[in-house]
Amino acid sequence: MSTRRTLPVPDGLVGERVDAALARMLGLSRTAAAQVAEGGGVLLDGRVLGKADRLPAGGWLEVDLADPEDPAPAEVVPTPVAGLIIVHDDDDVVVVDKPVGVAAHPSPGWTGPTVVGALAAAGFRVSTSGAAERAGVVHRLDVGTSGLMVVAKSERAYTALKRAFAERTVEKVYHALVQGHPSPTVGTIDAPIGRHPSSDWKFAVVAGGKPSVTHYEVLESLPGASLLEVHLETGRTHQIRVHLAALRHALVGDITYGADPTLSARLGLERQWLHAVRLGFEHPGTGAWLELSSEYPPDLTTALDRLRAAYA
Repeated sequence: MSTRRTLPVPDGLVGERVDAALARMLGLSRTAAAQVAEGGGVLLDGRVLGKADRLPAGGWLEVDLADPEDPAPAEVVPTPVAGLIIVHDDDDVVVVDKPVGVAAHPSPGWTGPTVVGALAAAGFRVSTSGAAERAGVVHRLDVGTSGLMVVAKSERAYTALKRAFAERTVEKVYHALVQGHPSPTVGTIDAPIGRHPSSDWKFAVVAGGKPSVTHYEVLESLPGASLLEVHLETGRTHQIRVHLAALRHALVGDITYGADPTLSARLGLERQWLHAVRLGFEHPGTGAWLELSSEYPPDLTTALDRLRAAYA
């Protein structure tokens, strides 16, 4: 079975390849978007489009997506991932610096690289708790978000870290580049998040959603944008992206949640400017506090430098 989405061609994506545009509009991977197009699942005003076709202005798209209720079983395929760095490893945990374009674990519809697959390819033995395709995974980062992620290797680590995340004792710190200048410059967003009422591949602030709390502080004001430090109390899917978009300060590059595609193109960004810079937690084996940090990857550094150069 499949679900059909009908939507206009956004002005900011006119001239884009079909696979690239679908990935940005619907939150799919580029590979998954290409597969939809190759299967004849993308129509423009009733005409089938190929993955390399360019989107014209003024048309209506119809996209057939596989139903999430009818998924194919996910499978862990050991696959090395270029750019994935091991920043800490011991008997209980392994902490990785995840590059953009890598999922935390396999899932229906995702055919790209995963952290779980990369660790398997490198010979790591992780906790067997939880579903097989999510072995050792105690929290996740979006495919389009880079930075630090911890995976449990021992069973005691899995249990302890799942509890720590649930009890909000893990320190999760992100840097985000957002459009505009938030006021106040230091604040807390306490708003429930759930499925978007009309776009079920997105999330939104909705009544009856799950409690979600995000703290932010402006680190640097730039032309038309601000660099924020963000601390998460909760860990909802797309939480930072949804909360900041709800404040009308979408993450730069985050087309799915309303970012300006012209600014993204000017800065050379093909994903949201969001990086997990710091991760701290009580080590499940020793009880000592373990804190790790990560530098910005090249694409985010380049975008930030281009904005800073506007002041020069």
